Amino acid sequence: MFGFIKRKQKNAPEAAQSTSETQTSSTENVSELSHSLEKTRRTFADGMADFLLGKKNIDSELIETLETRLLSADVGVDATTTIIDELQSDISRNAITDADALHAKLAAIMKDILQPCEQTLNTDSSKPFVILVVGLNGAGKTTSSGKLASHFKKQGKSVMLAAGDTFRAAAVEQLQQWGQRNDVPVIAQGTGADPASVIFDAVESASSKNIDIIIADTAGRLHTQDNLMDELAKIKRVLAKLDARAPHETMIVMDAGFGQNALHQAQQFHESIGLTGMVVTKLDGTAKGGILFSIARTLKLPVRFIGIGEGIDDLKPFNASEFVDALLE
Repeated sequence: MFGFIKRKQKNAPEAAQSTSETQTSSTENVSELSHSLEKTRRTFADGMADFLLGKKNIDSELIETLETRLLSADVGVDATTTIIDELQSDISRNAITDADALHAKLAAIMKDILQPCEQTLNTDSSKPFVILVVGLNGAGKTTSSGKLASHFKKQGKSVMLAAGDTFRAAAVEQLQQWGQRNDVPVIAQGTGADPASVIFDAVESASSKNIDIIIADTAGRLHTQDNLMDELAKIKRVLAKLDARAPHETMIVMDAGFGQNALHQAQQFHESIGLTGMVVTKLDGTAKGGILFSIARTLKLPVRFIGIGEGIDDLKPFNASEFVDALLE
């Protein structure tokens, strides 16, 4: 009932072959995503498919059920209202008369909402390009830092990690393990060291060694912890002494399972220090994958990557179209 929308193929043989290869790659990505989003998909799409089986017409009861499913998946009130209003408008004009038309329109609206968040991180604007990784405790900052190092290294970039989480004793050791795993250097000091000093030293070292990208991990914190938020502001001030534009990316790592609460926290971080991008993790372990739609409508920040598993390659660049196709598969 919620299968993919078939796309027209180009006539030229060369274009057809290229399109076929692209579609194959995209289909594989969607299939992998669909498996990882199973909990969210069960909350939303599977329930809708079961409901539609006995339906011959698109009526108000179906739209109300869809609205409930969207909210249950943590799509959020704003995005849900937009989706339902556009669907009802088309239904009133008889532009939607069956389940296939409903699916096609639903997918199109959802992709339109998420598309502005699909912005690839350009790391070529500075060298070293400094990524400051921030967020709440337990969101997966250190793990994401390690996976980001792997991602960029596979792109042919030289990478250095900076252990700016000097509060949690295991954080430095964990990041060093990621450094060994990726065969990238890690700049670290002892527990309790000044994070700004650690990251400053790392950037100086990266500059002298001609490193392309430095990824700076930081301690988890709540926006209400003024001293820790001031610490992030200090890191940014210190980095500006080396490069007025640094950090070039202030990236918050957000656990999708925290839902709307995590979104509120991210808003507070954005107001306090100014975010430029997001990583949304643990989408494979939650039924709240719809939180990306709330992010799109509320924060309007680029979602650089999504975490869909525990493997080193399970941090994926965000693709809005593939995400929606996987959700509605």
